[in-house]
Amino acid sequence: MDNDMVNVTIDGRKVSVHKSASVLNAANKAGAKVPTLCYHPELRPEGACRVCVVEVEGSRTLVASCVYPVSEGMIVRTNTDAVRHARRSVVELMLANHPPDCLVCVRNKNCELQKVAAELGLREIRFDGEKKKHPLDANNPSLVRDNEKCILCGRCVRVCSERQGVHVYSFTRRGFGTVVSPAFDAGLDEAACTYCGQCSVVCPTAAITEKDDAEAVWKAISDPTKHVIIQTAPSVRVALGETQGLAPGAIVTGKMVAALRRMGFDKVFDTNFSADLTIMEEGSEFIHRLKNGGKLPMVTSCSPGWVNLAEMFYPDLLEHLSTAKSPQQMFGAVAKTYYAEKSGIDPKNIVSVSAMPCTAKKAEAVRPQMRSSGYQDVDIVITTRELGRMIKEAGIDFAQIEEEEFDAPMGIGSGAGAIFGATGGVMEAALRTAYELLTGEELKNLDFNDVRGLKGLKEASVNIAGVEVKVAVVNTLGEARQMMERVRAKEAPYHFIEIMACPGGCISGGGQPAPVDGEIRMKRQASIYEIDRCSAVRKSHENPAVKTLYAEWLGQPLGEKAHKLLHTHYHAQHRGI
Repeated sequence: MDNDMVNVTIDGRKVSVHKSASVLNAANKAGAKVPTLCYHPELRPEGACRVCVVEVEGSRTLVASCVYPVSEGMIVRTNTDAVRHARRSVVELMLANHPPDCLVCVRNKNCELQKVAAELGLREIRFDGEKKKHPLDANNPSLVRDNEKCILCGRCVRVCSERQGVHVYSFTRRGFGTVVSPAFDAGLDEAACTYCGQCSVVCPTAAITEKDDAEAVWKAISDPTKHVIIQTAPSVRVALGETQGLAPGAIVTGKMVAALRRMGFDKVFDTNFSADLTIMEEGSEFIHRLKNGGKLPMVTSCSPGWVNLAEMFYPDLLEHLSTAKSPQQMFGAVAKTYYAEKSGIDPKNIVSVSAMPCTAKKAEAVRPQMRSSGYQDVDIVITTRELGRMIKEAGIDFAQIEEEEFDAPMGIGSGAGAIFGATGGVMEAALRTAYELLTGEELKNLDFNDVRGLKGLKEASVNIAGVEVKVAVVNTLGEARQMMERVRAKEAPYHFIEIMACPGGCISGGGQPAPVDGEIRMKRQASIYEIDRCSAVRKSHENPAVKTLYAEWLGQPLGEKAHKLLHTHYHAQHRGI
């Protein structure tokens, strides 16, 4: 037998697992379903909730299977009277302290506490516990924290520290008064929070959710004096289907467009259009820096969670960031200038909505720098989760609806714009354009496979016009911090760095459907690249709508008008520091 493997018996079934496995891992392999709440497959196990208890022969007490290690010859029972009684008691105690508002809760039917209670067969709560009383933390544009619904699982603490490296949350106080909170009970608007929303993705209840702006959208749509338009981000179309019961990674572009029209939007546009616009500006900026001795490495700036991190923790390195706005904000600026002018609509009557995979986009939209049109460029940001709920609220049968096309001209996007939704996509799109603009030659192979995939750090070297351009692609803020420490120490040998705040990029952004795991990310990512592969236009600089925009209105990339509308500046933030 392999020395790294051990034999374990789970409910009478023998399985062989790695010696580093937990009893929970062994039970999963044996087909025994053990309920969990604090456990998350991508985070360090903690054994805090005790819902996953099992019997191990020879042990005096029940053990938490998520943290209990296997050993040779171990005998485990996951379904005994004692185990079932203990699990039900633990969950009953949680529910005794939990608000009884499941039917009106935003996580109704998608709450892990609710699901576990149902699977354990709970039909009554024997305990009448004291309810926690905590004020809502809702004074920021992106996230709402409701500690009355917190079950102290610690997932938000772990994802923020282990994966994102920001360390916003910790356990404070003691006993029944224990809460999860930023330091000194500060609100997220005061803490060093990037608003990436990964805490909301791993939260098993509604203790952390996105700020719901659906009512503001419905109000705008119902106002006959308003012209309401919406842009949809690349990764929304490969995740929205999950909110409607479709398989992870289902490409629902046409159904999404049709549903948005039925909801009442006057025009349905595509953020892929402004992703191509971003590449024109960002790619041209990179070429300018490369040729003229500008600040290198240049770092992408389309992930607002990453930009917040940079402003809070790396203010001395802000010159490395591209000044190009994100696709969301470029779209907003063009919508209230170029589109308003071409359509003969007063921009004050345009309500610009965006459907995004990202909670940090809500905060980005209200940045004071994002008013280059003379108005707030993007008025309302809704996440994929919010859009999914709105489609249901509108009574739309998503599975049966006929597919429709985006509106022109700002609904025309390239495959390069589509791959913005996956980590490495911005870099790949930029390289496609930079190569042809620098060399004047057609790029034969458009797929830069070295920058694809879900690894936290990917590196590549590309020969462009005799220059060996070294690039790096980073996803998660934890990896971003490591990279920027290297930049600060002048140990990063790159010309161009892409940084995305979330694991896998926007495909698992803070506003995407939950739960999400590696398999779901791979399916969403594969669909993003399938959209690119099937696109008639796969290079940003060949997007006909973008070419027309420059020819008729903007002039040239990095020109005076382009710089005014499509570029921004950064400043140090001092929250939580």
